[in-house]
Amino acid sequence: EMRYYVPDVIYLGQQHLELALVSGLAAIAVAIPLGVLFSRPTMQRYAEYCMQFLNIGATIPTLALLAMSMAFLGIGFIPSVFGLFVITLLPVARNTYVGLQAVPGFMHETARGMGMSEKQKLFRVELPNAMSVIFAGIRTAFALNIGTVPIAYLIGGGGLGELVFMGIRLDDTPMMLAGALATASIAVLIDISLGALSVLCIPKGIRLSTANH
Repeated sequence: EMRYYVPDVIYLGQQHLELALVSGLAAIAVAIPLGVLFSRPTMQRYAEYCMQFLNIGATIPTLALLAMSMAFLGIGFIPSVFGLFVITLLPVARNTYVGLQAVPGFMHETARGMGMSEKQKLFRVELPNAMSVIFAGIRTAFALNIGTVPIAYLIGGGGLGELVFMGIRLDDTPMMLAGALATASIAVLIDISLGALSVLCIPKGIRLSTANH
């Protein structure tokens, strides 16, 4: 029965969550500034080429990407985090870029008319209005990330993939289901948490405006 694997689920679930959070937060810390950079007028002509480069994480099969990470960084936590980091970059960077591009022109003009500098305009006007799109990218990225973490077991990363793959190898369905259901539960909990965080971060007026549209 699956209850037999509860201690393993708790222990490996912590590893799973650590892999997802470290790689996901690192990707967010890099991808949002990249999306902002690509949205600047001087960089817009190169933006799509840069996005195609970031798309490498989606183009290369996940296992091949993790294998290449292992070839350069060895096995264990660090190569697993790096591979997951690469996979997670694109949705956040693209949504940041798209969200900033979608800010209406009159808002830019109003901000300039109020005497705001480019930096003030970015933080007070553009990012708050793009935040709902950015959070959608973050939620997509974490769903992809958490669903990919089990494969990191194959390069020594740990996580719930150990239960999934060992269950398949041993033809132990309860073991496999314990790992799979725990992975799905983590994905749901992270998504709910990000949804709640978006409510706190996005100004109420902007949320209402987005809902009306």
